[in-house]
Amino acid sequence: MGRPVTALRSLVYALIFYPATVLWVLVGVIASLFGGRATLAIVLSWARLHHWLVANVLAIRIRVEGQIPAGPHLIAVKHQSMLETMEMVRLTHLPVIVIKKELADIPLFGWMTRRYGVIAVERSAGAKALRALVDEGRKAIAAGRAVIVYPEGTRVRVGQQPPLKSGFAALYRALGLPVVPVAVDSGRLWGRGFIHRSGTVIVKVGDTIPAGLDRKAVEGRVHAAINALDLAPEASA
Repeated sequence: MGRPVTALRSLVYALIFYPATVLWVLVGVIASLFGGRATLAIVLSWARLHHWLVANVLAIRIRVEGQIPAGPHLIAVKHQSMLETMEMVRLTHLPVIVIKKELADIPLFGWMTRRYGVIAVERSAGAKALRALVDEGRKAIAAGRAVIVYPEGTRVRVGQQPPLKSGFAALYRALGLPVVPVAVDSGRLWGRGFIHRSGTVIVKVGDTIPAGLDRKAVEGRVHAAINALDLAPEASA
């Protein structure tokens, strides 16, 4: 696909998605006054809108390999772009998500995310942040929802395989849940800039890792599984 067409698609996507997000947030704030189910419905419709735009405007196909089991699990996902953060909401049907506190502090949007159900972590807060992470995670599983964590702590480029952050092991140990590792290769098409290329993004669900392993064992297995699709670093648009 030529660069002008790719740039045009990316522009149309941005012109639709970001204004629509503002509208969804405003509607969600109002809907939240009527209870939690209304908030969840709004968030799910937002994720489905994004999926439609990705498929029909950006011409990006999502191919899921494997199946994410139902019920409470700790879902550990590779993070290369915004794409998987939206897709995982849709694919796992409204999980509680571990996010950085800065996102949860954005006016209106942050309030909406908290109503939906997130675990906002202040990464510089050390032990205090870990305690908050565990407490909120326990509330999530008490409600029967899965918990999504991006265990590398931040978005990384294709080819980067940083060690897992300590919060993952703390959450795994405290919640006593099996882990579903998920690898993605979205960074090939969806770089840090404005341009998003067309193509196929693979979401690979690894074998479920049982609860109760020691830290070294679980981190090793999760690290290998979420990097299963990793390729040599390449320039991304």
